[in-house]
Amino acid sequence: MDCRGKPAPGHLARAVLRQNGPVHDHSEVYAIEPVGSHSVLVGIPGSDIRNLVRNKKLRPKFSRVRAQVYCTHAPVEFGTHTQCELPSWLQGILLRNGPGMHTVGETRYNHWFDGLALMHSFTFKNGEVYYRSKYLRSDAYNCNIEANRIVVSEFGTMAYPDPCKNLFAKAFCYLSHTIPEFTDNCLINIMKTGEDYYATSETNFIRKINPHTLETLEKVDYNKYVAVNLATSHPHYDSAGNVLNMGTSIVDKGKTKYVIFKIPSSVPEKEKKLSCLKHLEVLCSIPSQSLLHPSYYHSFGVTENYIIFMEQPFKLDILKLATAYFRGVNWASCLSFHKEDKTWIHLIDKQTKKDISTKIYTDAMVLFHHVNAYEEDGHVVIDVISYSDNSLYQMFYLKNLNESFEENTKLTSIPACKRFVVPLGFGKDAEVGTNLVKLPSTTATALKEKDGNIYCQPEMLCEGIELPRINYDYNGKKYRYFYATEVRWSPVPTKITKYDVLTKKKLSWEEEHCWPAEPVFVPSPDLKEEDDGLILSSIVTSDPRKAPFLLVLDAKTFTEMARATVNVNLHLDLHGLFIPEKDLNAEHE
Repeated sequence: MDCRGKPAPGHLARAVLRQNGPVHDHSEVYAIEPVGSHSVLVGIPGSDIRNLVRNKKLRPKFSRVRAQVYCTHAPVEFGTHTQCELPSWLQGILLRNGPGMHTVGETRYNHWFDGLALMHSFTFKNGEVYYRSKYLRSDAYNCNIEANRIVVSEFGTMAYPDPCKNLFAKAFCYLSHTIPEFTDNCLINIMKTGEDYYATSETNFIRKINPHTLETLEKVDYNKYVAVNLATSHPHYDSAGNVLNMGTSIVDKGKTKYVIFKIPSSVPEKEKKLSCLKHLEVLCSIPSQSLLHPSYYHSFGVTENYIIFMEQPFKLDILKLATAYFRGVNWASCLSFHKEDKTWIHLIDKQTKKDISTKIYTDAMVLFHHVNAYEEDGHVVIDVISYSDNSLYQMFYLKNLNESFEENTKLTSIPACKRFVVPLGFGKDAEVGTNLVKLPSTTATALKEKDGNIYCQPEMLCEGIELPRINYDYNGKKYRYFYATEVRWSPVPTKITKYDVLTKKKLSWEEEHCWPAEPVFVPSPDLKEEDDGLILSSIVTSDPRKAPFLLVLDAKTFTEMARATVNVNLHLDLHGLFIPEKDLNAEHE
């Protein structure tokens, strides 16, 4: 054990379980597999930010800890705790993904989102919880570790040739960056395709993984199946399990466009061993408003009949991108927000596979996450989290993560959940200036303009929330609740919130020194109402004396049901998903 009581690589670890009260030590000891062999590696996010500002280095991550779970029922009026068990139906794996390593040798990434991907999982099995973490063995990871320095460029960090390379090798390296091949450091989310699972980012590369062991498997290039250079990490799934996603094709045959594609959930029996990606289908493409300045986007929306794409004026300059390596700047510097431009709202009809002819727009904004969308009485309702500028990305440069990070680092634009309502099939004879929204439940407007365009102004639902999740059974349908982290003016989450879009009321969980991850909704198998289920969130603690833990909340009441404490450093992550036991391939266990 090290001086802080954490397991050291190659040693045995004790599983410690905790109620909202006394610590329960079950004296069960399990071997922990050290991951990686470079003790010089430093973590930054979450509890690691805490260590960063104290100039402390973290040891490599450990792979597995087993713990039985104590549940807590804590009615406010009594404040008591009762030992119990997790619901017997909670069987499966909570998979999480995010940046986990920011220093290699003597080199350091510039931005938090550049860190090498660290996956971690909580496996629920017969009332017990198993924790495992492992770095994604991407080509980027392997090259960096082999060189003991950062040699693969990330979006916010440009890596340059080894100074010992000869002139020819240097020249070839510079030439190859004119049309950059992006990294396979897939650190943002986890995607399910058929029976397979992939770690994803926003480039054209994804990495297949084993959800049981977190082993890194084959590397997949979207470009082999569809001409895209970038793709979102937030795909959608239909009732049949098909994947719907979109990406950007940069100057393909003289055109820059957004491509929407579908990956089937299964393949013909005779091709059972082949990937579903081999049957990928391009549904449609949307021309970019600008050939050399396509919009950046992190997610998109769907309803029963439409695919929703918000083409925002947060744009990527392709010429700057092509010359970034020569100019000694990172790719992130090629992104800029054009506050004088419009945000165009595209509705792509799933049947015709075409964008509707009416041009619809709203004011300039930056959005990363769609909450949900649905159709109601001839309208499309779209809920998103938006900002008035791009300060969120700038905030996470590591130079800003100093000792006064929590106190002095403030967003210049607070995230806001806004509801846009787009009318369908309105009369062409409607008068200019008429509000075409007829839904009585919203204050959102859609005004007809002289040129026939529709100008949408949103309803403000709430402020200060990010990383929204819903009961996915209600994706693309009229819904009532979403779950999110509360961030206010600081980018560090401090609460988990349940928001009721009907009553505009919310419930929250918070605890001192706790930074919650994105809340994941797990539906009850006998679900009768939308919020029948559990909320799972891994909690990083900013107090070194307080161990991190997995939090389990009742989604309906938002009361704490359980927490499983893990005696290793957890990292703040980005996104992930819960895999029910029935969706896990036993062969991989």
